[in-house]
Amino acid sequence: MSEKNENILQFRIKRWDPRSAKFSIHYYEVPTTPYMTILDALIYIKENIDSTLTFRMSCRMARCGSCAITINGKPGLACNTSISSLNSRIVTLEPLRNLPPIRDLVVDHTPFFKKQAMIKPYLMRRDINDFESEYWNPSREYYQSPKELEEYAEYAYCVTCGACYSACETVALDNQYLGPQALMNIFRFIQDSRDEGVFERLEIIDAYDKCWKCRVIDACSFVCPKNIDISQAIQYLKRYLLKKYFLPSKIRREAAPLASLPPSPKKRVEVQPPPFNV
Repeated sequence: MSEKNENILQFRIKRWDPRSAKFSIHYYEVPTTPYMTILDALIYIKENIDSTLTFRMSCRMARCGSCAITINGKPGLACNTSISSLNSRIVTLEPLRNLPPIRDLVVDHTPFFKKQAMIKPYLMRRDINDFESEYWNPSREYYQSPKELEEYAEYAYCVTCGACYSACETVALDNQYLGPQALMNIFRFIQDSRDEGVFERLEIIDAYDKCWKCRVIDACSFVCPKNIDISQAIQYLKRYLLKKYFLPSKIRREAAPLASLPPSPKKRVEVQPPPFNV
């Protein structure tokens, strides 16, 4: 390209057409700036070049995981990937792999979330009769020390974007495999001192196509936008399964006690707004 057009990059977008059930490659020339992200480029294309381009986005700050796509062969968040970091004059964008496409760069996350629901991703307690009611309208505090929080805090940063699921080769070969995110989430709850569902969750994953099929390729950890070591969590999970058979007494069975909430003030203090002065 000439010096005048050195900031114009070519975007190659692999788009899915639900009517023809086929993929096609579309090419766009996009003027870029030093701090421009992939999501900025997609918005530019939609607003200035091709209004039919379809993609997901929401928070624009790597919190919701909505904009996860495949960027130059690697799954990642479009809002969190700067164009300059790619060091390429050509940017290739594709939908996430291992999930059925809906339109263009949008995929159906239903299989991903169904597998996450299988592992019961919520706190489980035996000392509460109506746990669902207590969960949504707590009457007591779930006590946890800062040290106990550190045991699982890293894994709680997951934004369920599906990047690890897309990068997993085992998922590509076997759609019955739970996938790295669901397995990592099991470890997150097992490590949580407030939870008592450890043996119930271990029963769910103690099968060849659930946990033991992980090949330790580490692709899930490599693509995670939150830098979570997902592969390490899965290996720790395998250690828990071995303990279940050979050292069950070494597994924590009881959760941390529930503490009473502080008493509410007897009289509610009402603060009046300042007088209207305009």
